[in-house]
Amino acid sequence: MIEANERIDIIPGTNYKIIQNKDKFSYGMDAILLSSFAKAKGVVVDLGTGTGIIPLRIYREKKVDIIYGVEIQKEVANMAKRSVELNNLQDKIKILHMDLKDLHKNFKKASVDVITTNPPYMKAGGALINPEENFAISRHEITCTLEDIIKVSQYLLKPLGKFYMVHRPNRLVDIMYYLRRYNIEPKYIRFVQPKVNKRPNLVLIEGVKNGKPDLKFHNPLIVYNEDNTYRDEIYEIYGMMIDNNRK
Repeated sequence: MIEANERIDIIPGTNYKIIQNKDKFSYGMDAILLSSFAKAKGVVVDLGTGTGIIPLRIYREKKVDIIYGVEIQKEVANMAKRSVELNNLQDKIKILHMDLKDLHKNFKKASVDVITTNPPYMKAGGALINPEENFAISRHEITCTLEDIIKVSQYLLKPLGKFYMVHRPNRLVDIMYYLRRYNIEPKYIRFVQPKVNKRPNLVLIEGVKNGKPDLKFHNPLIVYNEDNTYRDEIYEIYGMMIDNNRK
């Protein structure tokens, strides 16, 4: 079930297992936060699923019928598929090794209830590219752009279907522009800050296809206390016991 340099971890907040390879690709906190922020139901598509962490976390939602994880990288998609098999969830989670721009060949228009996505954050040419291909594709808009992701989401989502994304705050103007352009109305935003006095380094966004304009802001999610321990909400998101011995 596992290959060289791989390990099996327990997915935070669940009893499910996931195969990871720290030398190639493993999930980060952004994926965990997104999977907790999203309200999944019906037919769900996770665009750029990586090792499948988001489908494996949101599967536990009782209202979910089936989840499709779309991943263009063959090796990473294979890891995700093996993780699904490891948990005997093949009937509920389907990993699709394909370019998300080709999803119109596999799905009817307006056939999906919820889309989640933790896309590449960096514009192509906007930063130094990691020589390891897996890291480069995961972090830079090489195989798809922000517009590609939102455009295909508009095609897939049913009217009033939900769109959930985690991204960097410095791309917020681009995100809002493309959401409006493709008729996905931004409804909720929550910024994620490392500490109370630090600037946000992530933003969680909920959009609704053909929704009415009415943007609301959640209170910021603060990750660390001043003594560098996790705040209580992070413990809850990760399904961990709250550390009562903190100073």
